[in-house]
Amino acid sequence: MYETEAECAYTLFVVATFWLTEALPLSVTALLPSLMLPMFGIMPSKKVASAYFKDFHLLLIGVICLATSIEKWNLHKRIALKMVMMVGVNPAWLTLGFMSSTAFLSMWLSNTSTAAMVMPIAEAVVQQIINAEAEVEATQMTYFNGSTNHGLEIDESVNGHEINERKEKTKPVPGYNNDTGKISSKVELEKNSGMGTKYRTKKGHVTCKLMCLCIAYSSTIGGLTTITGTSTNLIFAEYFNTRYPDCRCLNFGSWFTFSFPAALIILLLSWIWLQWLFLGFNFKEMFKCGKTKTVQQKACAEVIKQEYQKLGPIRYQEIVTLVLFIIMALLWFSRDPGFVPGWSALFSEYPGFATDSTVALLIGLLFFLIPAKRLTKTTPTGEIVAFDYSPLITWKEFQSFMPWDIAILVGGGFALADGCEESGLSKWIGNKLSPLGSLPAWLIILISSLMVTSLTEVASNPATITLFLPILSPLAEAIHVNPLYILIPSTLCTSFAFLLPVANPPNAIVFSYGHLKVIDMVKAGLGVNIVGVAVVMLGICTWIVPMFDLYTYPSWAPAMSNETMP
Repeated sequence: MYETEAECAYTLFVVATFWLTEALPLSVTALLPSLMLPMFGIMPSKKVASAYFKDFHLLLIGVICLATSIEKWNLHKRIALKMVMMVGVNPAWLTLGFMSSTAFLSMWLSNTSTAAMVMPIAEAVVQQIINAEAEVEATQMTYFNGSTNHGLEIDESVNGHEINERKEKTKPVPGYNNDTGKISSKVELEKNSGMGTKYRTKKGHVTCKLMCLCIAYSSTIGGLTTITGTSTNLIFAEYFNTRYPDCRCLNFGSWFTFSFPAALIILLLSWIWLQWLFLGFNFKEMFKCGKTKTVQQKACAEVIKQEYQKLGPIRYQEIVTLVLFIIMALLWFSRDPGFVPGWSALFSEYPGFATDSTVALLIGLLFFLIPAKRLTKTTPTGEIVAFDYSPLITWKEFQSFMPWDIAILVGGGFALADGCEESGLSKWIGNKLSPLGSLPAWLIILISSLMVTSLTEVASNPATITLFLPILSPLAEAIHVNPLYILIPSTLCTSFAFLLPVANPPNAIVFSYGHLKVIDMVKAGLGVNIVGVAVVMLGICTWIVPMFDLYTYPSWAPAMSNETMP
């Protein structure tokens, strides 16, 4: 190894060590490349600084504008409650309803804030069921009397200061997966676990466990579906488009096309696995028609209905936010769908100039322009006149939601990747890994997927993918394999942090409610991890192959001849 490569490798080692141990905040560690790369003479400071703000950051800003408006006007709660009401109150269908609504929300919002928003609703539903069982035992009633138990009503500050404390620790920020805030101390979680309630029956306790795990896992699974759903997807997309600018095959529509089937299968299999593990899986009971609802089911339906009614009729601000949300999604999908020309063809003179961030910024600016309500004042004559208007979101509200720590972390990863490329370290790593070309491609993919899945249980998801991308890309090039063939499954598997409460913030949020033990999460998470890796392996060998011609080494990859894998 030459001197420049060695110095870059040392920089990579120092940054990786700090990211894994979290001796410094992750975003502070991400600033180290801006200090070390110029000092070692690998890259000039101006060039390093330019890596800290890229197209990714513009896309993030637009998405945060949307997410800020969604949460400000409570559109997310309306969507979640409506979806749960649609699936019914049978325990199995209820958990599926919560998983579906949570996964849908996490496609567009932060996984962390989605879990923090849905979990109090699920907790109130479960406690209402437990309360109904107690009432039946006490009064021998055969139906729930419909009275409101104020102790079980959902409140934005459920469990008081504990909820506020959790929000401060995890800093839920919509629009990305805020998994940089790995919970470093399991003791803190165990302290919060003391808020658990008493369970009259074992089934009540098991139901609480099941609901907690459903919320945590579905918030992570939903984030797989869109490029903006989680920060690891965004990091991969920006890294890939920067390293392979001639590809132009990875955009919002193409990502959704291959990831949605995978996420849907993982969600359904995870639901089946959790149902079987905790409650058993009785198909006859689930699909039995005309059955009279039990007291618990009536109680569950009642609390969901009450919470939906509290929202009142849909407001003007929610309608506008929903319309802008739909327009943004449609523009993303139709920019360059692949099977037909998209609207980007209108700017054929400037190919590749308009990206997903263009759409995000266009819609994001509208949130600051469209009025949410008029501001009025009373004149000396007693006349009420409008003197100004309040937009859908304000800059102060946007700033409170914008994840600047993620922006810096991602920028540090890009700077590190540029340093590896400039110093020749990436090429050196690729040459050293070239003997792996003798292994079957599927085995290399499986090994890399298992490696990132294991590491992400104890390290930040963004840090994990940032460390592996500069290694896996040269590996793919060295062994003449389409880079997407290795990078796509590795990126998806980086989100599979299901085993431990400290693995990601959604796990920590549900664990803090006190219903779960670590062993519960390990048993359930191991099954979901296996399901996730298996489905990703299935997808990369079947429906994803023709989308990107994965069995052929592409012309957009550097200095390799086109040849088909054996």
